[in-house]
This record gives sequence, structure tokens and C-alpha cells, in this order.
Amino acid sequence: QVQLVESGGGLVQAGGSLRLSCAASGRTYSTYAMGWFRQPPGKQRERVAAIRWSGDSTSYADSVKGRFTISRDNAKNTVYLQMNNLKPEDTAVYYCAATRGGGVYEYWGQGTQVIVSS
Repeated sequence: QVQLVESGGGLVQAGGSLRLSCAASGRTYSTYAMGWFRQPPGKQRERVAAIRWSGDSTSYADSVKGRFTISRDNAKNTVYLQMNNLKPEDTAVYYCAATRGGGVYEYWGQGTQVIVSS
């Protein structure tokens, strides 16, 4: 069992930065790959970034490449999403999630709201 709690969301002007954190609990957390997802108002949820359990491999949605960076600190049981050069279209509820593989994310946090004003 893994419990996830996101933090760091808020209101920011376009061009600004935010860093989201996802604190995990559970003895096997470090063996899970992690992903950050977002769901804009009235739209479907999409995965924006993912990272392997070891942290040596990451992937990003095209819409955030070059602006967002995912990282993890297994000693602190935390995954981060550094978001730079934010745009109004980045406005969404952001969720972190954990998977043991196969593209199925088993555990989800409650989400944190990000609002980017123009």
C-alpha cells in the first residue's frame, strides 16, 4: 500500500514557476515508478511526466518538454515536479500516482490545484 499527498500548487502569473511535491508513505514506495498527471477544467486527465523507480529515466508530454522537470528523492520518499515558464493552459488539478509497471497507476494522491493567470 502506498499513500500519496501532493502539495505546492497555487496561483502564479504566466512565465512564473512552481514546484509540486508528492510525499509518499509505504515501505515499498521506492520500487514504484511515479507519474504526474493533470486534469484541466472540463478536459480529460493526461500524464505530463513520469520517472522510473531508480530515477534514471524520465518521460514528458510534448506540451511540457523543456519546461517541466520530474525528479525523485527516495531517501525522502518524495517526487517533485518543477514547472517553469508556466502558461495559462497549464491550469489544472495536478495529481501524482504510483505504478509497478504496465502503465497501470494503482495509487493516486488527492490532487493540488495550479492556476496560471495571463
